[in-house]
Amino acid sequence: MKQIKAVFVILFLLLVVIVAVQNYVPMTTPIKFKVDLLFVKYETPDTPLFIVIIISFVLGVIFTGLYGLGEHLRQRREIKSLLKEIEERDKELSSLRNLPVTSEPVGSPVSEESAQKDESSPGQS
Repeated sequence: MKQIKAVFVILFLLLVVIVAVQNYVPMTTPIKFKVDLLFVKYETPDTPLFIVIIISFVLGVIFTGLYGLGEHLRQRREIKSLLKEIEERDKELSSLRNLPVTSEPVGSPVSEESAQKDESSPGQS
C-alpha cells in the first residue's frame, strides 16, 4: 500500500513540475497591488505572480491549520466532559446495583387504611 501511495505522490509531483515548466513565462509576469483610500495610498513593488500564489497558498494552509487546531481543542474538551459524565453514570449504576433487594414496592409507601379503602371501593362504583 505504501508503494502505491508513493507512486501516486511521485506522479502528482511530476504533473506539478510539467505544469510549472510549461507556464514559466506567465508565472513570472510582474504584478502591482494598489491601495488608494482617502487617507492611504500604497503601491507594492513589482511582484512575480508565482510569489503571490505561494503566499496565498501558505496563508490558506496557516488559516486552515488554525481552524483545525480550534476544532481539535473543542472536540477534546467535549470528549473530556462526556467521559466525566460516563464516569458519574457508572458510579450511579454501581451504587444502584449494590442496593439491598427488598420485597416492598419501590413506589411511595402505602398505609394499611388506604389499602383497605382501595380494595373495598371498586365494587361501589
